[in-house]
Amino acid sequence: MANRPFLLFAAAMTGSYVLTFQVYLALPLAAGDSLGVNATEVTTGLFVVSAAVAVAGQLRLTAWAKGRRSPHQALAAGLSCMGLAFVPLAFTPRDSPVMTHVALVTAVALLAVGGAIVHPFEMDTVVALCDNRLVATHYGLYNTLSGVGIALGNPAVGALWDFAQVHRAAWLTWVVLVAVGFGCAVSVTVLARSGRLAGREVAQAAG
Repeated sequence: MANRPFLLFAAAMTGSYVLTFQVYLALPLAAGDSLGVNATEVTTGLFVVSAAVAVAGQLRLTAWAKGRRSPHQALAAGLSCMGLAFVPLAFTPRDSPVMTHVALVTAVALLAVGGAIVHPFEMDTVVALCDNRLVATHYGLYNTLSGVGIALGNPAVGALWDFAQVHRAAWLTWVVLVAVGFGCAVSVTVLARSGRLAGREVAQAAG
């Protein structure tokens, strides 16, 4: 708890877990709102797409990111991709099932791609920030903080969805989720440039 850079990193990454969870919340709500009786089948298909992208692309995406980006640049790129996932939905008319279907599949695929890029670098950063000591304890606390973020973020997204539906502003939910993704990317970039994401061992090695 005294490891401030670790806590700041955990806070910056919390939004990514809220975004990932929208496969179970906002995206099924959007499917039900636009697709009606076909929503259940579409939602099931979204889970399949998400799993397929993760399984097929994880190693390739990790290799691509390692070859072209620093760890923190890869994190920012992955988080930005997760934010971009919701852009198509912001421009999709509610009364267009075909466009909604395409937007949902695009959103799930981009979330999976972003998550696949983020995950290995996220775990490496946690190890770096704990200087390879009490690694399991740090992982446990990190996951706990992420869980708290999800527990707070999901009711907020649900309330935002209801507000947007009442005021006929469906785009509002998606714009806020896009902002969360880019907010996380900016936060990680700021922490990296301030030197707070390099543990003591990493900093000594770099020096």
